Amino acid sequence: MTQDNLSILVGSKNPVKIAAAKHAISQYFPQAQIDCQGMHAPSLVAEQPMTEAETKLGAINRAQYCQQYAKDNAIKVDFVVAMEGGVDQFDHGAATFAYMAIIHQDKLSIGRSALLPLPSKVYQALVAGEELGHVMDRLFNTQNIKQKGGAIGLLTQGLATRESIYTQAILLAMAPFINQSFFEA
Repeated sequence: MTQDNLSILVGSKNPVKIAAAKHAISQYFPQAQIDCQGMHAPSLVAEQPMTEAETKLGAINRAQYCQQYAKDNAIKVDFVVAMEGGVDQFDHGAATFAYMAIIHQDKLSIGRSALLPLPSKVYQALVAGEELGHVMDRLFNTQNIKQKGGAIGLLTQGLATRESIYTQAILLAMAPFINQSFFEA
């Protein structure tokens, strides 16, 4: 990997996820020319993951799919980044969050975003089989909020957004790659 040119493959075509990956990694490599592309990558979990374990697995599955795609097609990729949003019930109530899976040189690093508390009626709609973005669109009279500020933006009055939370989680998940000597066994 050179710091002059970096290639990032994101396991989603969602512009929020692509922007978060590029923004986070560019902070570690401010002089680099970064090519950041998104692609469809199946999570192999439910459309709306309802547990931490399922959410983390979705992110890992997406990252591994992208890594295999790049290998099969002889595409040079410095970082594969995948994100999966989910919800779970915690001691303090229902919350939404996202897991990040980053692969660099065949090594996997996992990160997780902060928790955003969810109103009970939102969580109940998710338990009934709806997807968070659709529930939030209905509740706040928005359209396709998941490709914009997300539930996070709506519930924090724009002080945090889906992209800002993903960016922060990716920054943290990059730590093993930025400080490799400390993380080697």
